[in-house]
Amino acid sequence: MVLYEYPFNESIRTMLRLEHLFDRLGQLMPRESALDHHFALVTIFEIMDVASRADLKSDLLKELERHKAQLNSYRGNPAISEAALDEVVARIDGAFNRLNQLSGKAGHALTANEWLMSIRSRISIPGGTCEFDLPAYYTWQQFLPARRRNDLMQWTQSLMPLAEALQVLLGLLRDSGAPHKVAAQGGQFQQSLAQGRSYQLLRMRIDPSLGLIPEISGHRLMISIRLMRQDEEGRLKLSGQDASFELTLCA
Repeated sequence: MVLYEYPFNESIRTMLRLEHLFDRLGQLMPRESALDHHFALVTIFEIMDVASRADLKSDLLKELERHKAQLNSYRGNPAISEAALDEVVARIDGAFNRLNQLSGKAGHALTANEWLMSIRSRISIPGGTCEFDLPAYYTWQQFLPARRRNDLMQWTQSLMPLAEALQVLLGLLRDSGAPHKVAAQGGQFQQSLAQGRSYQLLRMRIDPSLGLIPEISGHRLMISIRLMRQDEEGRLKLSGQDASFELTLCA
């Protein structure tokens, strides 16, 4: 089953983008080639760009506090395991403290590294990191993989509190939804959302053998999913066929 996720607000959209970048970084760093480590560095700069939003850190801290308060309100409930509750609250506390101790925005410490910033200023220019443009960077790419990997790990240290906070918050959000099977008639599905409940994330899983691509839209009152099929020229057209998939709404 292929998983698709659709955020209902800008905050969750930013969090998913950062999660995507951290996932890419985690895959590139352990590899050996200089090209993989080049794109790992590109990803670090992309994370810095997305994380540069002034209120991102404070928003994440507020969300962690809100989740902690909500979970603590369940204490004394016989249907809730106190041990499990303690474990989740401890994870929230750890993520909160490490993010709160971070000075400035995520990755801000890297802006003091002139060498890195010289690469960052040219990396968006097509071919801008050639050896004649940045000979010092070209020399770094010739180092042994272990040396390059060690440098990358040092540079990402100031980003890890952000990655941890995202992992905790998105994990709690995803766990809040219950998956259920739904059917799209003629390739289209619509569902009204309960008033008074604020959903933040839609998740859907669909069988890849169907060859269908979901086109998702939604707001606080309704969601709409159109199942599309790609033609030989890459254009998307409504499939028009009945199909079932798994849907999860996370509040």
